[in-house]
Amino acid sequence: MIKQILNKLPRKSSSKSVHNDERSNELDSAVVNSTGVSDKVSKLSLTVKSKSNIDSVPASYEALPSFRVVSSSEKHNLFIKKLNMCCVVFDFNEPEKNVKEKDVKKQTLLELVDYVSSVNSKFNEVTIQEITKMVAANLFRALPNLNHENKVVDLYDQEDDEFFMDPSWPHLQIVYEFLLRFVASPETNAKLAKRYVDHSFVLRLLDLFDSEDQREREYLKTILHRIYGKFMVHRPFIRKAVNNIFYHFMFETEKHNGIAQLLEVLGSIVNGFALPLKDEHKLFLAHVLIPLHKPKCLSMYHQQLVYCVCQFVEKDAKLADTVVRGLLKYWPATSSSKEVMFLGELEEILEVTQAAEFEKFMAPLFSRIGQCINSSHFQVAERALFLWNNEHIRNLTTQNRKVILPIIFSPLEKNTHAHWNQAVQSLTLNVRKIFSDADQSTFQDCLVRYQEDETKEKENIAKRQSTWNRLDAMAAAKTKPMVISTSATITTTVATSTTAETTSTVKQSTGGR
Repeated sequence: MIKQILNKLPRKSSSKSVHNDERSNELDSAVVNSTGVSDKVSKLSLTVKSKSNIDSVPASYEALPSFRVVSSSEKHNLFIKKLNMCCVVFDFNEPEKNVKEKDVKKQTLLELVDYVSSVNSKFNEVTIQEITKMVAANLFRALPNLNHENKVVDLYDQEDDEFFMDPSWPHLQIVYEFLLRFVASPETNAKLAKRYVDHSFVLRLLDLFDSEDQREREYLKTILHRIYGKFMVHRPFIRKAVNNIFYHFMFETEKHNGIAQLLEVLGSIVNGFALPLKDEHKLFLAHVLIPLHKPKCLSMYHQQLVYCVCQFVEKDAKLADTVVRGLLKYWPATSSSKEVMFLGELEEILEVTQAAEFEKFMAPLFSRIGQCINSSHFQVAERALFLWNNEHIRNLTTQNRKVILPIIFSPLEKNTHAHWNQAVQSLTLNVRKIFSDADQSTFQDCLVRYQEDETKEKENIAKRQSTWNRLDAMAAAKTKPMVISTSATITTTVATSTTAETTSTVKQSTGGR
């Protein structure tokens, strides 16, 4: 009886284990079938998911032979072995742990970089699969969350802040270099590699742009640009995925570390757009690039954003109206530092704007510039007046002086007589002289009109003050003798009644004659 029970125990345990394995396999196959992903790609994703077991280091983690000491026929197998060996991920938050194994892996990664750079035969499908598996195991990870929520974003200065240094960067850098050389290698067949460098791979690569480590973002920028150039089939998807990152940043979080690098990549992409521009690209300008001027942390990526916008205006002059009106829509009326940036961007846009397009938006534009000229913040006023130092802008304004001068004449005159900053007054006189020399008659007409307006304004002020003085006097007259006024009313009433009685008495005595 006991033997029968003992004989049954291992069989039950084994069958249960097999049943669980079968169930797990069924679940895995169901996930693969539902997403339409191939078996090889599913293996890659499962490998990435299993990366959480960082400490699962093999007992015998020893260095493999160098490529130099093996024959050419054995190099490929050795390359695969080294790739599998580098799929092991170590915990760099504990520097004293696995020191020897980390050194072995670093040396192996360096050998892999050299091999990819010097290989003279096409990578086959198995090799590409192993390469993407190793890259995914090392790079695709949960990024450390450094809480910057309490920082004031518009005052956040990257130059003064200490850069975050990822402790695992000594290995990550080599993996990024390996991936860059693999993508750029002429031995990488794009048609074959696109099965593994797929949409899922690109999305996870884009997620890493939010890394706190600037060195990582710079590598990602270069790699993404290479992928965009090599894998033409992925181009629309990459543009759409980057747009989604921008939308999430603008309308939800306003927090992302890699906006500048993504815009840098897009700048080179926009530079390569064919003419005439597609409607998709024009919508990208109107719905993404222009609204990107709104977030408070604009200074972190403004230079790259300006480059992208100017590329559009250079390619299609008609887009200047869309861009300028978009800037006026998002004009930062309460942020002087952003106003200075906007004025700088306007100068670059106007520099590539044609005269015919300039006439479409010059009235609303110079209404805003007039307000900036008259700003009490000297940097805003100074930057607005610096626009006339640009020869192209100076020519545009003098050619359209009959429209522009009446708009900005009043701010110029007010600055000349009343602005507190001496440098602003000096620049104002220079701009005033430019228009005076260009068209003396129009200048005099504007001066006469300004003086008339000033006289009317003084009269209105005097009239308004007189009205207020009269109202004050009336109020004082009503509130001051409040009690006296009541007694006076009573006295008047008594007097009136007495007079009426006297009159009736006289009529009675005279017989009503």
